[in-house]
Amino acid sequence: MTARKLACIVLAAGKGTRMKSALPKPLHPIAGRAMVSHVVATCEALNPDKIVVVIGPDMQAVADAVKPHATAIQQVANGTGGAALAAKEHFNGFDGDILIVFSDTPLVTAETMRRMVDLRRQLPAIGLTYSGFRPADPARYGRMVMDDDGTLKKIIEFKDASAEEKKIALCNGGIVCADGAKLFDWLSQVGNDNAQKEYYLTDLPPIARKDNRTTHVFEMPEEETAGINTREDLAHLERMIQQRLRKKHMLNGATLTDPDSVFFAYDTVVGQDVTIGPGVTFGPGVTIANNVDILPYCHIEGAAIAEGAHIGPYARLRPGTNVGANAKIGNFVETKNAALGAGAKASHLSYLGDAEIGENANIGAGTITCNYDGFMKHKTKIGREAFIGSNSALIAPVTIGNGAIIGAGSSIKKDVPDNALGITRAPQVNKDGWATEFRRNKIKEKARKG
Repeated sequence: MTARKLACIVLAAGKGTRMKSALPKPLHPIAGRAMVSHVVATCEALNPDKIVVVIGPDMQAVADAVKPHATAIQQVANGTGGAALAAKEHFNGFDGDILIVFSDTPLVTAETMRRMVDLRRQLPAIGLTYSGFRPADPARYGRMVMDDDGTLKKIIEFKDASAEEKKIALCNGGIVCADGAKLFDWLSQVGNDNAQKEYYLTDLPPIARKDNRTTHVFEMPEEETAGINTREDLAHLERMIQQRLRKKHMLNGATLTDPDSVFFAYDTVVGQDVTIGPGVTFGPGVTIANNVDILPYCHIEGAAIAEGAHIGPYARLRPGTNVGANAKIGNFVETKNAALGAGAKASHLSYLGDAEIGENANIGAGTITCNYDGFMKHKTKIGREAFIGSNSALIAPVTIGNGAIIGAGSSIKKDVPDNALGITRAPQVNKDGWATEFRRNKIKEKARKG
């Protein structure tokens, strides 16, 4: 038997005027990823035959963000029904199921989406499934009016509800799954006889009923219905998704000594027996192996950290950083495009950019790799078991050999061979009694000036 087809329509055409931003609302980030990308990724987990994202005019940035998926343009902001209808051209002859979701509800899970699809497929008579939820405070949510047979009769907006209807606890969750062979015919029958003169997805159940198709409700967790319309909402959902991510990593074997102060990206990978101190922030693209210690107040992005490494406190690992097994990045050390071999150490106050550092090399305090000449980036290579003295400047491109030693305070711009000493210093001059004479003269000068 051929598996039934599935497609997803993601509604992302809203201007988000209440965000007070030049950035389209769907591109505002949650846990390091645009909210629309969260929703698209969740849809992808269902392995649909196609995903179509509905955007507004002049939203090319959103179209770029959701590639390679197709986009449709809702030319006029005329409601959720109008937005879904804008995708019609992508579904000629499509007779599978179509799941309609919203770009500004990034906490919806694949499990909820899958169960809505499964519910619609239970009986041929089911034309639609809608998501519903039972909030502690129904407030001004649309109410779901059920028929005697347990199917959905209609959804009524709070402002249009009677006193009796306002007592209904089941509220509209927004997501819709429809029989794709009928969806666009039903959408074409939706009217706009309402105060906003808009076409709404919530008007579909009575239309489907005229076609002898019923509408069922899947009750989803309230948390997953949370949407974003304002910056305050954005901050609220960031807190919610961070709580979800913290819980996931702790359940998987990481220790967070102060969980509420640690911020993860959506794709952070954390191994077992990893300890993460307070105030640590992860940007996208971080992978942490087992038995790693990350001390307080580190910022880590685009980095891979191998087993047994020790990071921080107050370290900044920028994209392209690879830290080897049992290596150490200490306090106030910044790295970018830097690979540290196993057992290498940079314990304090250093910048290591565009660098390859060999196994068990030791980078002294205050060392910097001078990787940028104002026009181009250049690489510094430091051999295994090399020792870089404190306050050294390595002027790239330059290679420090295996076992080589760089004298403290040196500026090195020529390659240093294996096991050699590289040093650049002006001769030291001591002048006996100079400091005493200097102080005496200054005291006299100060006295003359009163």
